[in-house]
Amino acid sequence: METDTITETIADPRTITDLEKQDEILLDGLKLALTSASDHRLFRWGKLAGLFSSRTGAAGAAATFAVKNGLLETVRTENRGKLVVEWVRAMPKAVEYVHERDSPKAVLRELQSVIGETREGVPVWMAMARDETAQLALRFEHHSRDMMKRLDGLAERVEAAIRRAEAAVPVMGETVASSVPWGVTALEYLDRRKSSGGAGWCRLSELFHALREQIADLSVPGFHDGICRLYEAKAIRLSPPADPETVREPEYAVVIGGIAMWVVGR
Repeated sequence: METDTITETIADPRTITDLEKQDEILLDGLKLALTSASDHRLFRWGKLAGLFSSRTGAAGAAATFAVKNGLLETVRTENRGKLVVEWVRAMPKAVEYVHERDSPKAVLRELQSVIGETREGVPVWMAMARDETAQLALRFEHHSRDMMKRLDGLAERVEAAIRRAEAAVPVMGETVASSVPWGVTALEYLDRRKSSGGAGWCRLSELFHALREQIADLSVPGFHDGICRLYEAKAIRLSPPADPETVREPEYAVVIGGIAMWVVGR
């Protein structure tokens, strides 16, 4: 089942603005987590960077939602006096969450909703503007300005979405495709991850778990064999860890030329 957005968890219209802000903070935090395969501090600590700026308010609520819903996984903690510093990493659900809410389809669906609301609301607003007081007219003007600002912002996002949608789909030779039946699925995941803001390397363990959600019988040896074939076909890139001390789940690493490769990219 798809993870709800923050704004879908509370129906009170008086809180929608705050919840939309929390959802924006959540998307920004998840995108930042996807920029690197390394672990990240959940919260900013002093001058040290973190995915979220504060443990309280909208940032704290967004961080809690991400951990509770499996978008981020806590990998370790550090005690700094009375303060506990949590370190987390992005999970496959984070890729799907960002992709579903910031992908071309999501942007276009939001634009379609806004256009529909605007067309249906114009006659009502015009009738109210004729009959109501000057105060209502001022409220109408203010609402119109906000709507135009939102439409302008959406127009920019739609342009970017169309460019991403027109990008080339994963391509593999027939020989590789037949020997690695899940190869296209792997390449599509890496492409979705990149379009969702994950510009950095992807851990091989993350890719394996993402594939297992769709291919239940995928084994680690079979995964290793397929990764090697995709690498030989130049469909993917592999790299050793930037910091060997941060390596976790080494059983998913692939040895190429005597070097243990821990991360994968397009």
